[in-house]
Amino acid sequence: MATTMTVSMTEPKTMDHGAQWRREWADAQKLKGPGLKGGSTFYRNIEEELDLSRQTGGGLPLHLPSHTIDFSTCDVLGLGRTGALREEFMKELDANPGFHITAGGSRLCDGTHKYHDNLEREIAELVGVESALVVHSGWTANQAIWSTVPRSGDVIVYDELMHATALAGMKVSLALEQKIFRHNDIDHFVELLEDIKETVPLVKSGKRCVIIGVESYYSMDGDICPLRELIDAAKEIFPQGNAQFIVDEAHSFGCMGPNGLGFVKEQGLEDEVAIRMITLGKALAAAGACILSNNTIRSLLINQAKVMICSVAPTFPLSAAGRAGFRVMQSQSAQEAREYLHDLTLFYLDTLTSNPIYKKANAKGLLRMPPHEDGDWHDVPITHIVPLWCKPKHAYYLSFHLVRDGINGTPIVFPVVARGEDRVRIFLHAHNTREEVEVLIKSVCSWAEEMLEIEASGDKSRIPSAARLAYDLMEEEKAKN
Repeated sequence: MATTMTVSMTEPKTMDHGAQWRREWADAQKLKGPGLKGGSTFYRNIEEELDLSRQTGGGLPLHLPSHTIDFSTCDVLGLGRTGALREEFMKELDANPGFHITAGGSRLCDGTHKYHDNLEREIAELVGVESALVVHSGWTANQAIWSTVPRSGDVIVYDELMHATALAGMKVSLALEQKIFRHNDIDHFVELLEDIKETVPLVKSGKRCVIIGVESYYSMDGDICPLRELIDAAKEIFPQGNAQFIVDEAHSFGCMGPNGLGFVKEQGLEDEVAIRMITLGKALAAAGACILSNNTIRSLLINQAKVMICSVAPTFPLSAAGRAGFRVMQSQSAQEAREYLHDLTLFYLDTLTSNPIYKKANAKGLLRMPPHEDGDWHDVPITHIVPLWCKPKHAYYLSFHLVRDGINGTPIVFPVVARGEDRVRIFLHAHNTREEVEVLIKSVCSWAEEMLEIEASGDKSRIPSAARLAYDLMEEEKAKN
């Protein structure tokens, strides 16, 4: 919880926290293809491909943390930050003194142990499903689901903002017909389903299915799926029950619902959703993922999901961390964290949008929050994911500014999001204090004020000060070559 934090609240610009981060970024922009002329074609081709990103400042290094305030990690409830997960994990180790580190094999080849069985039964009972299948990551889970569950002749329909891990699974699915509906657009969704019903005879007759993919919380936008409305529409169009939903709850599980059991549970739609994918590395602060379904889906995945058949089983430490996360998630302190996080998000939205500089920047299109442009966040469900949309290139500018101030804002640009949809993703956490949120807002607005001055000057070659430091380093590296 926020009251346990001991974070230095140094005023922004007193210390430059971004020097190392900028250096690593500048190093990552060095063009390497030209230096391999006459060398290995294999490596030259790869470096020339990477150079396409480096030319626009899009080379991505791995950074060691340099921030003093966290607004980026997935430790949403603070279970990792506060030590609650570690404490429960150590109890789990003590309770299983003879544990083995090794996986032993795949789940089908001597990799399934009693601990896996007990953990999966515990999760299934907790959530209220027949089967809980634990895997290594959200990628593994989505790859297993989408590459295996849709059958030949089925039609996949999915929201345009579905996660890339799900799309990777769809690419190798037996269901070759795949339709995309506009994000959270119920009318377009209905239009697609009605068209499928009229043009795909096997679906119309009920012999094949429409498999519908959505996320509960959309990780890059921070808005929420209108799941009930989508389900009602699908049931009306396909009363035989051959329209089935798969819901990615990576960012909602642990954060909402009774005991943190997620969006589908909170909505009372458990019986209307065929499969839920939950991750253990976000609100639960551990690692891995879990596929919630009935035993029919479980058997299909175990027998036909190649990503599971060909991978070793989750090891004991990974499974034990996940189990610890589930137990802490149900505690009273975790419930208090969820309530605090909701209140903190309201405070952030109220304080940021009432700032006169933000208002000016928003009016100029420098900063936007599309999910919250209506200003109704006190009256509708909201998430802790509160990205700031920027003009092209400005996501990097804002990120450099935040990092200099000790804040780890992450720039999200094409191809992760569509062209022209650049943003800095901000995650609020239960371990953040109101004072830290005020520091974040002060930093954002100081950047916005600088950008307003630059735009008013009419000098199109001028870039903001923190970004200038980074780009100067990049030019220095170019000069050396």
